[in-house]
Amino acid sequence: MKIAVWTACLLSSVAAYPSVQEHQSNDYPWRAPKATDRRSPCPMLNTLANHGYLPRNGANISMEILIAGLKTSVNLGADATEVVGAAALKGSTTGNASTFHLTDLDKHGLIEHDGSLSRADIYFGDNHSFNATIWAQTASHFTSPIISLATAAKAHKARLAAAQIENPQFNMSASDVQASMIETALYLSVLSNDTGATAVSAWVQKVFTEEKLPIKEGWKRPEGEISVSTLTALVGKLVAEGM
Repeated sequence: MKIAVWTACLLSSVAAYPSVQEHQSNDYPWRAPKATDRRSPCPMLNTLANHGYLPRNGANISMEILIAGLKTSVNLGADATEVVGAAALKGSTTGNASTFHLTDLDKHGLIEHDGSLSRADIYFGDNHSFNATIWAQTASHFTSPIISLATAAKAHKARLAAAQIENPQFNMSASDVQASMIETALYLSVLSNDTGATAVSAWVQKVFTEEKLPIKEGWKRPEGEISVSTLTALVGKLVAEGM
């Protein structure tokens, strides 16, 4: 019964926002990446490339392209995007210091770090590809339709604890820990059910496993801009929940 009610709510949400969803479905349709397309360890950036908000080939991305793509797609503010972009440009292999490829983010310590929610640590060789086993560990905490702050904090904490046990060279700097907290705050904000603090489990699953925006499932672009202060405040709440 609960599943049926939840599904009905999602379907009614789709009907309530047809113009938004038609725009996102028609102007930015999802396409699976080609074998030659570049992708990163970040499921959200990969998702946006798959929809065409970022170059579909994942190559030669400038700060301007990144800011425009994240603003149009998920309403991420320029201040928050610039943090990601600045780190990405440090690892640029394009031959142009003002652009980067998504694959440049594979470099350990830029935005990629040990204890990812969906990727293996670099110690195991592949820190780039989606890892179904690791994601299953994370998603095992998402047993309700809605992911609360407490649940998100618990999943994050458990993943870091597991990585510490599995990886004899596990290492996270203070900036790595902060980045991982912000990543959790980001999915809670982007895939929120209009609260900005809880996420719809099925939507999170869609982005992480298929790298596809859950538009058909009822998701819509957040109305409020997601800024650095938005994410920092949410991280504070997650820490209070035991992250």
